[in-house]
Amino acid sequence: MTITYEWRGDFDNAALNALHAAGFDYRASDVDWLARVRRHSLGWVCARHGGDLVGFVNVAWDGGVHAFILDTVVAPGHRHCGIGTGLAAEAARQALTAKCEWLHVDFEDDLRSFYFDACGFKSTTAGLIAL
Repeated sequence: MTITYEWRGDFDNAALNALHAAGFDYRASDVDWLARVRRHSLGWVCARHGGDLVGFVNVAWDGGVHAFILDTVVAPGHRHCGIGTGLAAEAARQALTAKCEWLHVDFEDDLRSFYFDACGFKSTTAGLIAL
């Protein structure tokens, strides 16, 4: 299976909304992802298989040295073949190119092995306030 990764790649909002719904197991919404990432993000990575959007990660930032990966998603039928790791790796490469010094991620506990073992993130102490 050949997967291509594209930094700041063009995508269709409907395709990304469908990918998010399938990937996070919720009802599809009508988010204008393209406007959102263009306004708030350093960039994003699209993973494609035969032209179909099968993975996505958003790379937000503080405008300085901190970047944050958000919304990492891989289509259910394409999981466990390295696409998520490829998304994270491309996000890290592009954040480094943009002179970021840190790439942050937060995640649910069941993704601990993916982010620490497969992607190379290290455990840190952090805080969170649920709003």
